[in-house]
Amino acid sequence: MMAQLQQGGPDEKEKTTALKDLLSRIDLDELMKKDEPPLEFPDTLEGFEYIFNEKGQLRHIKTGEPFVFNYREDLHRWNQKRYEALGEIITKYIYELLQKECHLKRVTLPVDAIETEPKSFIFMSEDALVNPDKLLVLIHGNGVVRAGQWARRLIINEDLDSGTQIPYIKRAIEEGYGVIVLNPNENYIEVEKTKAQIQLSSDISDEPAEKRERKDEIRKETKKRRDFYEKYRNPQKEKETMQIYIRDNGSPEEHAIYVWDHFISQSAAEDVFFVAHSYGGLAFVELNCCNWVSSSEPLDTSVESMLPDCPRVSAGTERHELTSWKSFPSVFKFFSEAIKAKNSLVKPTPTRRSNRIKYEEF
Repeated sequence: MMAQLQQGGPDEKEKTTALKDLLSRIDLDELMKKDEPPLEFPDTLEGFEYIFNEKGQLRHIKTGEPFVFNYREDLHRWNQKRYEALGEIITKYIYELLQKECHLKRVTLPVDAIETEPKSFIFMSEDALVNPDKLLVLIHGNGVVRAGQWARRLIINEDLDSGTQIPYIKRAIEEGYGVIVLNPNENYIEVEKTKAQIQLSSDISDEPAEKRERKDEIRKETKKRRDFYEKYRNPQKEKETMQIYIRDNGSPEEHAIYVWDHFISQSAAEDVFFVAHSYGGLAFVELNCCNWVSSSEPLDTSVESMLPDCPRVSAGTERHELTSWKSFPSVFKFFSEAIKAKNSLVKPTPTRRSNRIKYEEF
């Protein structure tokens, strides 16, 4: 609209001047007060006025109502940030449950990490490496979930049983399994960039100086207009950060290999079982396994696949995030039948390969 006005005659120019004058007299500070609230949120469940009840459901302390995402209307970004802040608190809460209720220990990665370097961790039962019979390894999918979780959305909107790995862990311990809980999304730490780093990243260029100067001028003018708009639309400018990756654990695949090398392959268990949800299954898809997939078919019904991977059966639900929970009883039945079949054979059950999977193949 501004461009069109500028191309017109005297009347249009007067209108443009009047519009600029109006914009210059807008009190941005007053506008900001009416805009997005501060992105500052409580750091405890109680601060959010929520608690998990006896059924493992997240409920408001005062009203008893489920979590409400649209806490403030027409402020989607603020509501999303609030949701993410609550998610971080829940992650820590699940970690506490893994240690207090499931009696797992937290193990730092890399195993030889020095004090100053970024670190990750996994959770293990006390007998994970010495249990001579069987070991259960749990791997979640990608995204915001961390060790002990299947889906954050289920934890917040449904309950702890459907959204976490805790039922699997408790059942496994009851049946004499050792347990290892992987944490494949904990790949880096975020630190705030210094002014020097921000300037360096913007200065690096192989272009001729003259061309770079012209671009700088355009960039400055663009930034000026953008800052004017952002000061009104988004007064809370977020800090620039950089990611520092964790040694040998910089991706879910690297993490899985690292845990295999340093823990799973060193365990005394005769049988090792994996429950891997969504993306977590990619690392183990070529092993002898069964894939419970989202489907409208009844639980355990064979499901055809165009991919030449492991056998697929229905998880009894069309909701992807619920597949691990809905297939829960069938998974342990599968484990038991696999052990019986193995013990009944004269020759050991053939596996895909006896040596460790190489990184290129993983």
